[in-house]
Amino acid sequence: MQGLPLITGATGFAGGHLVDRLTASGGDVVALAREGGKPAVPRPGVHWAAADLVDRDAVRRVIEAARPSIIYHCAGQADVQDASKAPARALRLNVMATHYLMEACRDAGLACRIVVTGSALIYRPRTDPIDEDAEIAPANPYGVSKLAQEMTAAASGLPVVLARPFNHAGPRQSAAYATSAFAQQIAAIEAGRAEPVLRVGNLDAQRDITDVRDTVRAYQALGEAGTPLRPYNVCSGRAYSMRELLDILLSLARVRVRIEVDPARLRPSDNPIVVGSHARLTADTGWRPEIPIERTLSDLLDDWRAREA
Repeated sequence: MQGLPLITGATGFAGGHLVDRLTASGGDVVALAREGGKPAVPRPGVHWAAADLVDRDAVRRVIEAARPSIIYHCAGQADVQDASKAPARALRLNVMATHYLMEACRDAGLACRIVVTGSALIYRPRTDPIDEDAEIAPANPYGVSKLAQEMTAAASGLPVVLARPFNHAGPRQSAAYATSAFAQQIAAIEAGRAEPVLRVGNLDAQRDITDVRDTVRAYQALGEAGTPLRPYNVCSGRAYSMRELLDILLSLARVRVRIEVDPARLRPSDNPIVVGSHARLTADTGWRPEIPIERTLSDLLDDWRAREA
């Protein structure tokens, strides 16, 4: 198993799709999950390893055993609201875990590239397109933890490639995220598990959303051609309103539903618009988003239909 790509957070949303991508053409990967987190069914090309990334000794053992050719660090706290409720936990999962990973690589004498998947929420909120030179000023505990993660990785002295993904969506996403929550509710209504009422938050907010399969393709491109310590936005370059996204999903629904605003889903600090520029990523790697938002949402809804069946 030595000398293979290693993916942390391999059972997570982006990490799982990256496992799919890297093994689709017959390649092998080491997929790192939490203890007890690996799937029960073996998969061709996937060599599972288990470790809690905030356990320094466990991380060291995995790195010494795998001696990977490249690391895609996708593990960590991904939910903005959870990070706001438990900021110390977000710091442990995003910062301490990254520190232990970097430390283990240094101690093992590795010189492989490490793609660290950060977040666009490290930028100061603004309404015009955000490039990598935009002001850094995270507005919530999640953004603070991801900035600290990036700084920890950059200070390691290792060949770290810094990805700053904006929102991404697609099959297997948690219902904690808006588009997935819409799709989950529609699928539950279609299956007769819920009344025909779809509860929403602020539909005027506009977000830059990329298909998760395009996002992990960008991670792969950065692993191959990104410049260490040069940050890269991973985004579509277009902002969609939540209303637009909901309308696409409703056009795909097999039932009629009523829309209700749920005060619990409203976020008082919502930025009116978040949109990024992927010009640097495109210039350095040739990557461009390929999957249209209509396919992303259709596949997301079909995935929820399968889960609700």
